[in-house]
Amino acid sequence: MANSVTMDNFAKPMSDKDFMILREFIHAQCGIKMPPVKKVMLEARLQKRLRSLGINSFREYLEHLFESSAGKEEVVHMIDAVTTNKTDFFREPAHFSYLVENILPEFMRTEGGRAFMVWSAGCSSGEEPYTLAMVLSGFRDEHPGFRFSILATDISTKVLERARLGIYDQEQVAPVPLALKQKCVMRGKDQRKGLVRIVPELRSLVRVQRVNLMSDHCVLSEPADVIFCRNVIIYFDRTTKEQLLERLCRSLKPGGYLFLGHSETMHGFDLSFVRIVSTVYRKIS
Repeated sequence: MANSVTMDNFAKPMSDKDFMILREFIHAQCGIKMPPVKKVMLEARLQKRLRSLGINSFREYLEHLFESSAGKEEVVHMIDAVTTNKTDFFREPAHFSYLVENILPEFMRTEGGRAFMVWSAGCSSGEEPYTLAMVLSGFRDEHPGFRFSILATDISTKVLERARLGIYDQEQVAPVPLALKQKCVMRGKDQRKGLVRIVPELRSLVRVQRVNLMSDHCVLSEPADVIFCRNVIIYFDRTTKEQLLERLCRSLKPGGYLFLGHSETMHGFDLSFVRIVSTVYRKIS
């Protein structure tokens, strides 16, 4: 169909009708809201997909998405293209301080005989779960017998592959304290590339898995002690937020903690959580 497609003609403008179909489908698949002002952004992000498929209109792309045998696979690529994946090491550092200074000591006093479980939901390219691995490993060094596991999930296969590899630009690890950087990060062999990698021991502590938070089945079979789901619900409408928060609640142990992003809140939702400090909530037993 499309070997002759060029930069000049491969992407005819997206019609309002095609945008409405795509926005409803994206919302149903991953909960992301796409108001009309996002039309230009959506069009720009999907252009690369059209080019790689040799498709020269969004109408044709919809037919490929919904009617072709490759449609199910294309959904994964489309979600990779439209999801926003902004993250950093030690982002919102007060959260990690609260975890180490308050939650972990309490856990050791009351339930230290079992492994502590953390879920990084919406982990993007892995900076958050590897930050958790650094912090929890440091606590373990000071508290022999402490055991933990980390589950890192995202809907985007593209960022999950980066998380599995644990390879970053040197600038990306700048927020990591020097002592942790020396212990947890190794330089690449070719210094000119400016790449570093999380050490194998830490990578082995993080289990990376693709999970769609919008799925009705998105509830952990073994509830977590702590869930980090930060800067995720800001992309959802109110109904979707409430549905996700309910799933996260069911995925927490009684008394477990949920960390949200700095601009997120549970205010106005009737959920089994109590606010402990800003953006930190505890499940009511």
